Order: sequence, then C-alpha cells, then structure tokens
Amino acid sequence: MSDDSPAADKVSLRAIARQRRRNFVATLDPLAHRLAFKAVPSPLARRIADAGVVALYMGLDDEAPAQRLAPPLQAMGKIVALPRVIDRLGSMEFLAWNADDQLFPGLYGTSHPEPAGGAVTPDVIVAPLIAFDRAMNRLGQGGGYYDRAFARFPDALRIGLAWSAQEIDMVPADPWDLPLHMVMTEVELIEALDQ
Repeated sequence: MSDDSPAADKVSLRAIARQRRRNFVATLDPLAHRLAFKAVPSPLARRIADAGVVALYMGLDDEAPAQRLAPPLQAMGKIVALPRVIDRLGSMEFLAWNADDQLFPGLYGTSHPEPAGGAVTPDVIVAPLIAFDRAMNRLGQGGGYYDRAFARFPDALRIGLAWSAQEIDMVPADPWDLPLHMVMTEVELIEALDQ
C-alpha cells in the first residue's frame, strides 16, 4: 500500500536528499571542505549591513557548517547567536555566542551556549536544510523548529545554508512554510527573484 500524501513525499525526499548530501560531502576535496563557508559574500554583507543579531547553527554530520561564518560576522560587528532547542514540541530560542564560549549539549545532538544571558531576537536567521529549490522553498528535518522560528520572527532575513548538491527541482511546500530570502552554498549566493 502506498501513501501518496505530501507528508510521505517529504519523508522519502528527505531520505534521498540526505544520501545525496552525504555522498557529496564524502567526495568533496578536503581543502574545498575546509574553506567552504568561511567568508561572507559581498552581496550578503550588503544585505545584512544593518542587522545586529545573526543566528547561525552548529552543523551536524554533513550539514553545511554555519559556525564557520561566526568570525567574519563578528568582525563585521554582528552579535552571533545559536539556537537552543527547548523541547520536543518545536520550541527553540536563540542565545548570543562567541566562538570561544563553551557549548552545552542539547536535544537531538545539538549544542548551545549557556542560557543564563537570556534569549536574543535575530535580525537574520541562517537555517540548515536537507534540500532547497530556486523558489526558495526549504526542506528541513521535519520537526518544524525553523518553521516556528521564521513565524515567530517574521521580519528576520531567512537564509538557508547548504551544499550545492542539495538543490532539487521542487521542494513540496505546505501553506504554513515561509520561503527563504536566499540560499548560500559553497559556490553561489541565490536570492529570491521577487526582491
């Protein structure tokens, strides 16, 4: 018996996209991997010039490593934040972070800064993803954490970070899915056409 629902499509698409990402990262030149995502491209720097807080994430396994953007962002005077998963219901907050700060283990293998300083409000949210398309749709892990963060901070610039191999023709989007404003890969910065 087959399940032709959009949710089933997303589940199978996630499995395919994860394997594709894993294969790409496994065959990536080690030097290219080490250099990827260590600089903020000029068009992005211009776009976030007035932003105060940029939320990144600590890349897990073969995810694009957003944490590498922290030093250049801090050199631009930005406060860098990392997410802290609060519960298994999709709740997440962002905490200020310096690259030399200790991180604490969180849910789902994540790590986050000490929450004592309180949450910050991001002007830019850099989100991990499993797949993306040129319409700026993002396929995430399926827990809805970033969907809820995007809805909670509707004025924040939404940027997906991905390896180029994660692009697909079309990501199935639900009515509540907010599209990204741009996607940054190791080879290009892709902006939404309507901006």
